[in-house]
Amino acid sequence: MSSIGNGGASALATPVIPGERIRLEDRPVTGTKRVLLAAPRGYCAGVDRAVVAVEKALERYGAPVYVRKQIVHNIHVVRTLEQAGAIFVDDVGEVPVGARVVFSAHGVSPAVVAGAAERGLDTIDATCPLVTKVHREAMRFAKQDATILLIGHSGHEEVEGTMGHAPERTILVNGPEEVDHLEVDTDGPLVWLSQTTLSVDETMETVRRLRERFPTLQDPPSDDICYATQNRQVAIKKVAKDADLVIVVGSRNSSNTMRLVDVSLEYGADAAHRVDYAHEIRQEWLDGVATVGVTSGASVPEVLVREVLAVLAEAGYRDVEEVVTAEEDLMFSLPKELRVDADGNQDERALGGRRRLDWQREA
Repeated sequence: MSSIGNGGASALATPVIPGERIRLEDRPVTGTKRVLLAAPRGYCAGVDRAVVAVEKALERYGAPVYVRKQIVHNIHVVRTLEQAGAIFVDDVGEVPVGARVVFSAHGVSPAVVAGAAERGLDTIDATCPLVTKVHREAMRFAKQDATILLIGHSGHEEVEGTMGHAPERTILVNGPEEVDHLEVDTDGPLVWLSQTTLSVDETMETVRRLRERFPTLQDPPSDDICYATQNRQVAIKKVAKDADLVIVVGSRNSSNTMRLVDVSLEYGADAAHRVDYAHEIRQEWLDGVATVGVTSGASVPEVLVREVLAVLAEAGYRDVEEVVTAEEDLMFSLPKELRVDADGNQDERALGGRRRLDWQREA
């Protein structure tokens, strides 16, 4: 199997396919065993839109459909789409001339778009609309000759795409620890933007330190950290304060998933672990644990959470209480190429985002 890199970060290892596992034991603990299930969790509107876009492209055009980078940062989703006929590549140069390619939810730079055009590729842009908003902000501020301080993670596809829209005007800030070492021209306007999947608390700390050093720093016109990232962090904060252990379902190259692990520990959980699949849960994690918090990153299908709950039930954690901190009903239209079927009729799935409501319907 191919390994698709996360921008300049480490390549994604081939996962262990779920199969035989050691059955967890129902060992005694002090107190009553229970699960606190965070909501919102899992699929956001942008992720669902992107996944449905690949599915619809396969249905309409047939396999193969090429996808630049991972459509979303989740092993299970990527491997499932591979089995359906999607081929994931690191660069548009790997796509055969004249073939069809989908751009991932994380967005691309103008240079990638130009490279696809040079090869005569038929492109479908599945960039999350909230990422596109940041791209437009970057272009607008660059036209105003502003210096853009982009808070984000070096090597992440989203950061590379955003910087590519204003490369001469953008300086990357990986976190608050870098603020004191920045070399910035303060003669002109100065504005901050951010990657959409960061920790809200850490981003605000970075902004605070930036403003201490650069008092004229301007805010973006609206919050760049996406609603889903914020909602999932708020929910796990409420869960973590009462949890002995938090299990976060999601892949290690998912920024928002890894932030949920961090936030869980920062807000009171004694331990927090990330898993791709339920079979990765270890017996020793549960030793002495009465309350388990469970959540999932914004690119995680609900079926993976249900499998985790089933495994925990085997270990005696059958009492599941859902902790709801927000309701989500946002939907995004599919890319324009996929809003009608081959006969020109409106497709019944023209709106992406419905499946991420599974947690609400099943509550």
